[in-house]
Amino acid sequence: MNHTPIEGFSKLTKQGKIDWLVNEYLNGDQEYQHILNQYWNDNTDLQKLHDEFSENTISNFYMPYGIAPNFLIDGKLLALPMAVEESSVVAAASKAAKFWIDKGGFKTTIINTEKLGHTHFIFDVEPHKLLHFFNFSLKKKLLEATDAITANMRNRGGGILDIKLIDKTAEMPNYYQLKASFDTVDSMGANFINSCLEQFGKTLKQEVASSEAFDQAEKDSLQIVMNILSNFTPDCIVRAEVSCNIEDLKDDSGISNEEFARKFKQAVTIAEIEPFRATTHNKGIMNGVDAVVIATGNDFRATEACAHAYAAKNGRYSSLTHCTTDHGIFRFWIDLPISVGVVGGLTNLHPLVKFSLALLGKPSAQELMSILAVSGLAQNFGALRSLVTTGIQKGHMKMHLFNILNQMGATEDEKQHFVTYFKDKTVTHHEVINEFNRLRNQ
Repeated sequence: MNHTPIEGFSKLTKQGKIDWLVNEYLNGDQEYQHILNQYWNDNTDLQKLHDEFSENTISNFYMPYGIAPNFLIDGKLLALPMAVEESSVVAAASKAAKFWIDKGGFKTTIINTEKLGHTHFIFDVEPHKLLHFFNFSLKKKLLEATDAITANMRNRGGGILDIKLIDKTAEMPNYYQLKASFDTVDSMGANFINSCLEQFGKTLKQEVASSEAFDQAEKDSLQIVMNILSNFTPDCIVRAEVSCNIEDLKDDSGISNEEFARKFKQAVTIAEIEPFRATTHNKGIMNGVDAVVIATGNDFRATEACAHAYAAKNGRYSSLTHCTTDHGIFRFWIDLPISVGVVGGLTNLHPLVKFSLALLGKPSAQELMSILAVSGLAQNFGALRSLVTTGIQKGHMKMHLFNILNQMGATEDEKQHFVTYFKDKTVTHHEVINEFNRLRNQ
């Protein structure tokens, strides 16, 4: 079908956008209008709030919002909110939390909270001349120029930590950076950081133009390419860990504690040295992290980008988690770089985000970092525990069973039959179809 481009789509009313989409792309089928309508909130004020979170909104896209209880984190017992659509994520996290609750729970350490941003610029000038200009004049001017922007953040204990001149001319002709580090306290800080960086760009241009250190050709060569925060925050990092005596690693799979510890460590080591495995391994970690990130109104795309960049920081993609079994002690931990906030953005607007933060005891940004790292570690522990014992499909497919049955239109009685049928069997799509057909043909 050939479609016609549209001018001014964003200016249409919500109903106007829907009418155009249904007529242009969906053959005028009003069933699609009904699908969109049934996800609108009956509270018009609440729906308007959701509509204004983004652009060109026509409905809400729901995700399951679940709870993983029994997380003992730094001595506090928490129930974690998780917004995720994948089967077995919440169940695996909950099972891991329960496993560790009588072994001291999860311990966390905030290693650093430094966030980064850059002014990227081109300047055809000798590096030593620019460095002298930066050290003896520019750096002070940059801090003075952002004084008003940083005032409130400084009052809360944050602000600009440092500014460095980075020479990148070996990698790209005449390319330099102003690399700034920030502490944004309880906010994620993207708008704050970007505002500071944009002022850096303006100040750099002004100071170069008025300086006697550069000739006119050099001044004319200055180009401010962009001013933008980095979502790679290798110095905004939290460690979460669990440990116990190997003799206390009781597992119900039938293998000994020693064999469990040995196979578990082998599985982690494989993820440390094999990128193909590490990718899936870390994806599982992020199942746990992202679910809580979304539930607390933070940016899961930034979280993902940072974690995977960190996993490749040594030039080869590797595991985010690590394990040792020395001297009879099993130790499993994650160092997770993550930048999140508990003020600003959706945290003060989205009702379920406010519920999530209240459920977690209204944590600080650092406390939320700890919770997120624990969620990722727990998810990874649960996955590896299954992989080295019963296999991943046994638990995952049992959780996926209801998705298959719902696709087939099973009744509640039929669903209960299948729960009983697969109580001592591994769920497979093929076996579900066979048993479903047998049941329906009785």
